[in-house]
Amino acid sequence: MTEPDFAIRVECYAGYRGEEEPLRFHLGARTVEVVDILDRWLAPDHRYFKVTGEDGATYIIRYDTQADRWELTMFDSGKSPDRRMPQ
Repeated sequence: MTEPDFAIRVECYAGYRGEEEPLRFHLGARTVEVVDILDRWLAPDHRYFKVTGEDGATYIIRYDTQADRWELTMFDSGKSPDRRMPQ
């Protein structure tokens, strides 16, 4: 059984090569500004971004190219040192 993904709304910037990068995303009424893109990778049907939000948390968001929607797939607040993701 897989974990459910959470649909989010993402505002993007199209860079000089036309590739979109997330600037901010909305979780319900909450807006998270992206301060750094730590990593990015492609899968057959998804584009993934590992980002740091202005709140200091780490998020993995992905764009489902087939469904034309963004999803939150991982969140790490960084507040529990024993559970932090290595960077």
